This record gives sequence, structure tokens and C-alpha cells, in this order.
Amino acid sequence: MKVTKSQFFKRQITLPEIGEIGQQRLQNAAVLVVGCGGLGSTIAVSLASSGIGEIKLVDFDTVAVSNLHRQFFYTLDDVDKPKAAVLAAFIKKRAPFTEVNFTNTPVTKENVLALLSKYDIVVDATDSLPTKYLLNDACVINKKPLVYGSLYKFDGYVATFNVLEQNGSYTANLRDAFPEMATEIPNCETTGTLNSIVGIIAMQQVNEVLKLITKVGKPITNELLIYNSLQNTQFKMKLKPTVLREKIAKIFKLQTYFDIACSSQKPNLQISPATLKELLLNEETSKNVELIAVLPNLKLPFTVQQTIPIQEFSAASIEVNFNKTYIMVCQRGFNSYKATEILKDKHPNLKVLNLTGGISGYNN
Repeated sequence: MKVTKSQFFKRQITLPEIGEIGQQRLQNAAVLVVGCGGLGSTIAVSLASSGIGEIKLVDFDTVAVSNLHRQFFYTLDDVDKPKAAVLAAFIKKRAPFTEVNFTNTPVTKENVLALLSKYDIVVDATDSLPTKYLLNDACVINKKPLVYGSLYKFDGYVATFNVLEQNGSYTANLRDAFPEMATEIPNCETTGTLNSIVGIIAMQQVNEVLKLITKVGKPITNELLIYNSLQNTQFKMKLKPTVLREKIAKIFKLQTYFDIACSSQKPNLQISPATLKELLLNEETSKNVELIAVLPNLKLPFTVQQTIPIQEFSAASIEVNFNKTYIMVCQRGFNSYKATEILKDKHPNLKVLNLTGGISGYNN
């Protein structure tokens, strides 16, 4: 079916605050959406449906069954397929006036500055704390606005960072709210989440992008909005821009943006994805490997002998064989490292290893 822009966007253009001028601003805009999960998939589809001219999707992960309760634009048929590719295909059918492309390559310190250079606005829809700081610092260095969103159980957080003011200065950024990365921030995988809060925060982020582009309304700048879905309450934490571009440029040079939890992991308790693959491919060595998953419903590229959720993990309940090597696995290698330490403390002479980077690292 062929439609015109005036037909497709009629209800938006009818708003006097938007009109033809605002709609054209949306059509001229290019937005980078990093993360295609619960937040990112909803954000990307909504922005495309609003008439954003160009959207780039970034996500290295695949669709899992446990995603589907909150990631509405994927189906059971999409399980195991790359999120970014599936979402891009959906948007192409849904939004005829948006150019959409994607990459399955993770965002890193090495590629982030080039990645965001051509986009007007960057949207942080990730669940990785190091990636959030990486995006923040790169946006400050490249003078790009960043629309931030994050979740913790029934709470959601939204802000628009690093916006150019009329006096030439920039509004607060993530480091003005939280100067340093916390070491113990669990994600949805370990704490759980309700799909309603995911949708609420995603739409708040969409709203921020639309306000920035159309120049209508007041974005959430120099503030962090914190919303609680159980009490239906919200408050705004005031922020003052004190961590400036020069300081963040120095941080960027020194910071690795690996998870802080990883930096405290002992190298002698690690096994790399490449080494594990070699062990499993060899019929003899694979017999002496005992794989234990410490998160339920993991999408595993190999068979594990046991699944013991980290919340229930107890070394005393495991009947060990000292002739075997025990390898703990989870999605990113954090909870499995905790399990590795627990089992190693109980049996110092047992060979216990953590899969470095978890399943995410193994699949890349």
C-alpha cells in the first residue's frame, strides 16, 4: 500500500506545536539507538513511526525466550536471531519514511567515537553500566546529546544529557549524577523486571528525543527523573554540570570501560571462551569438564551438567570429583565468578574456573 507523508503523519502534523516544520525536522534527523532489548526495541519502533529520517540500531545479542515478555516486537520465530537485524526488518515494514540500518558489532572504546559521529542524538538503551559510561563520555567528547534510560526492578531512570545551551555551555552528563561506576549494580537478568516499567521508560526516552528534535517542550536536562511504577510516583534529582569535557577526555584516555567487577576477578580462576571451545571439541578432555550454569533459562551453545541459580548456589550441595575441572557459566561472567569463588573456597584443591565474559563472550 502506498501512502504519503501527509497521510502517515496527519495526527502529528495537526498539532500546531509540531506542524509541517516540526515533522520536517523529524524527517531530517538521524538517531543512534544503542541496545535493541526492552527499551531499545520500543524506542526504535516509536521513533521510526514518528518520522525520524534515519535510525541506526546497535546490538550484538540474539533474541531469547526470556526476552519476549518485555520485547514486544520479537516473536517466538525470532528466537536465536540477531536482535538488531530482526528489529530493522520490522521497522522497514512499519515505517516507510525511515531509513534504518544496523550493526551486530558491540560498542567499544575503539569504535564508539566513529559510530556516533554522524548522528544528531544518541539513545542509551543498554543494560551494561560500562557501556553507559562509554556512551556518556563519547557523547561529551563529540558534543552529542545523550538520551539516557535505565531500569532497576520497579524503578526507571530517564535524563537527557549533554545538551548545548544558548550560552555555549553544555548541560549535565551522567558523571554529574554518578561520578564513578558502581561495582554492584545487577541488571534485569539477575533482578527481574516487569514489562510495564520497561515500556514506560522507553516511551519517556522517545518523548525526550522528539522534544529535542522538534524544539517543543522542555527536555529533562540538569535533572534525573526517577519513576517508581509500584507507587506511581516520580521525583527529579537536580544535577549541576561540574564534570566538564576536558576532564572526561582525560578519563576516556585512561578508562578501559570493562566492567569494574571484572577488574577484581583473579586471572587464575578464569578460562577464556577460546580455551573452553578447544576443551569441548576434544572428546577426551571434554569428559573431564563439568559445566554448571548459575542462571536459569540461559541460551547455551553447549550442554551443561547442572543448573544452579546463583541465589541458591551452595558448594555443600555439589558432589565434587577432584579429577574434573568445574566451569561456571552465566550470561556475562559476573555471577558465575561469584559461584567460582564459593566453590573454590569450599574445595581449595578443586580445579574451578569461570568462563570469562560468559555466554556473551563465548558467542562472539
